[in-house]
Amino acid sequence: MEKENKTTGTVVGIVSNLVMVEVNGPVAQNEICFIALDQEHLMAEVIKVVGKHAYVQVFESTRGLKPGSTVEFQGHMLEVTLGPGILSRNYDGLQNDLDKMEGVFLKRGEYTDPLDREKKWGFKPIAQKGDEVQAGDWLGEVNENDQPHKIMVPFKMKGTYKIKEIVGEGEYTVDHKIAVVTDADGTETELTMVQKWPVKVAMSAFREKPRPFKLLETGVRCMDTLNPITEGGTGFIPGPFGTGKTVLQHAISKQAEADIVIIAACGERANEVVEIFTEFPELEDPRTGKKLIERTIIIANTSNMPVAAREASVYTAMTIGEYYRAMGLKVLLMADSTSRWAQALREMSNRLEELPGPDAFPMDLSAVISNFYSRAGFVYLNNDKTGSITFIGTVSPAGGNLKEPVTESTRKAARCFYGLSQARADSKRYPAIDPIDSYSKYLEYPEVQKNLEENVSEEWLSQVNKAKDALLRGKESMEQINILGDDGVPISFHETFWKSELIDFVILQQDAFDKIDSSTPMKRQKYMLTKVLEVISREYSFNHFEEVGGFFKEVINEFKQMNYSEYESDKFRQHEKELEELLKKQAN
Repeated sequence: MEKENKTTGTVVGIVSNLVMVEVNGPVAQNEICFIALDQEHLMAEVIKVVGKHAYVQVFESTRGLKPGSTVEFQGHMLEVTLGPGILSRNYDGLQNDLDKMEGVFLKRGEYTDPLDREKKWGFKPIAQKGDEVQAGDWLGEVNENDQPHKIMVPFKMKGTYKIKEIVGEGEYTVDHKIAVVTDADGTETELTMVQKWPVKVAMSAFREKPRPFKLLETGVRCMDTLNPITEGGTGFIPGPFGTGKTVLQHAISKQAEADIVIIAACGERANEVVEIFTEFPELEDPRTGKKLIERTIIIANTSNMPVAAREASVYTAMTIGEYYRAMGLKVLLMADSTSRWAQALREMSNRLEELPGPDAFPMDLSAVISNFYSRAGFVYLNNDKTGSITFIGTVSPAGGNLKEPVTESTRKAARCFYGLSQARADSKRYPAIDPIDSYSKYLEYPEVQKNLEENVSEEWLSQVNKAKDALLRGKESMEQINILGDDGVPISFHETFWKSELIDFVILQQDAFDKIDSSTPMKRQKYMLTKVLEVISREYSFNHFEEVGGFFKEVINEFKQMNYSEYESDKFRQHEKELEELLKKQAN
């Protein structure tokens, strides 16, 4: 709740966007304040309180700010505004609507409303007069870009309430009174379609949060087949510059089995963020046939914006994701790149002169990252409906060093590791996910194994392990061939290597520009993996190592033609028939 008598203060010290304020009353950790600078008011957040001094991080440039400036504390944390009209919006880290801002450069101290207060929404009541409700319960719904946007009891409300009145079906603005509820004491509260929630606090408007168990189809074979992520799971994609992190995120966003997509560009370079703004409105959504942007929210905070806003952007994105999860929707949240969020934490920690950890990152970096990742998940709501947030972040390790603190801290928090290989990227093997170093810990969970057996097949995990084993043995054979030469090893080494190449070219590599090969349904993935494993399990007769490569190149070509053909079409079956004839010629 906001203070009736707001605390004020005076600026006494400035170090870039870290400002020390002498206060004349109580202030709280993470409380928001505004610093007066001429006619502008700069938003800032309390990050440390020592005696009568509050250290605040300013979300704007502090150029021109001087000691003696007045500060007013607001009595609440950084909040997001939640309600109909968030989809298709482009926000910054503070949820300012970027499309409402004027000029090429963002003006300091300018804040815009994230919602359209004039638009009318077609409201349909779900709850009825006399119903007992609690935080997160559904009162009604509106149609938001063909998504059932639920109007809920505000998450901040504690206890049980009874609906005294609720409006009928009709068109209303977001600020129109849609319901009145009473608590046990008879106190009435008027509700609208809008509510606010502090971004640093996880929403808990659900009944249960079990371990994720449902496979999330992304359409990316090297993920779904070898190291699947679950609905409500967490994963991260580390990799050097230029290995395809952003492109892979775009592919997952377009193809994954999700209702809502949230892109948090938390400190990415401006030119890469521009690609999101220009490409997403043009991408066709394979799920709906409309534009992908209609079910997408973009939180843009480029690396040339103030560092404090990078931290705000990831929390803003997660909070909006939790809001849509509470509606029973599947949310896919992509953050690009969390390394620059961590760098912002390091800058603020250094300015506070805190004890540094490895590479000068904060000592509690692992805890901060783990707490954030833990907000994703699969939940059962109060009405037994389900919702989920699947979170996949990218990490940009300096120099491609996967042992640096941000990568190591994220590895502890995330369940899926999709490491991008510079060598695979250089040889144009995309997606450049290293099949040997990458892993999915969800495959260890009994509930995931059971779900895979029920929905894919009982022998699926066994087949996945066979494929991984063949790839590992192929890598070992390649190393021996490189050391001893082509004719310095037995023909069996060449055969083992080329069998692993068959898995690589047919299963791991995908053509993002081909309409069919760009996304592969799980049924097709299962069929192709079974077919490839059947081919590499056969024994073949070769007289010279040069025959091995020539034969498997023909096999790979037939498989790739199958990948480019509609599944089970005449063309697909024709290439499958030609493949069988090719295999018979070389059989023992």
